[in-house]
Amino acid sequence: MTKTELRKKYKVLRNNLSVNSIDELSLTIANQLLKLPVWDYSFYHIFLTIEYKKEINTDYILSIVSGKDKHILVSKSDFETGSMTHFLLTDNTVIKKNTYQIPEPVDGIEISSNKIDVVFIPLLAFDKGGNRVGYGKGFYDRFLAKCNPKTIKIGLSFFEAENEITDVFENDIKLDYCVTPEKVYEF
Repeated sequence: MTKTELRKKYKVLRNNLSVNSIDELSLTIANQLLKLPVWDYSFYHIFLTIEYKKEINTDYILSIVSGKDKHILVSKSDFETGSMTHFLLTDNTVIKKNTYQIPEPVDGIEISSNKIDVVFIPLLAFDKGGNRVGYGKGFYDRFLAKCNPKTIKIGLSFFEAENEITDVFENDIKLDYCVTPEKVYEF
């Protein structure tokens, strides 16, 4: 299927999930993450949940990473440039929703993309080759291109892998892992 077809399909599937299902599936995904060999690093980037889009509740993952005493980074999006700026999440970080209802830090200690060791990536769908489909704005492709080549990229999905995304582009950055409630995929 094409990215456009997959976006349509998975937006519908996600919209059909109840709040309770999202919470249960999110907790299961967080527990699945503990199986990965990615916990010896320092800087972990995580997205903050956009609730109306029925994204994975990343609060559980935040608790795990925080409990392991790691540095947590969250981003602020610039819709004019299509770029993201990353800030250290601290007890003093003020989070506000932007005009697109995306929770973001107001400001804080900025950290360069090339210092990030592990990135948890939101997505709508992914395939068995590690390709992913997001919302189509390219924020994560631009962000991941600036990361260190050794940065570990972990997709988070409520649903299992598609066989193939047929319109993958040269600049699309593949996942190293994708974690679902049922399985951990390694690419």
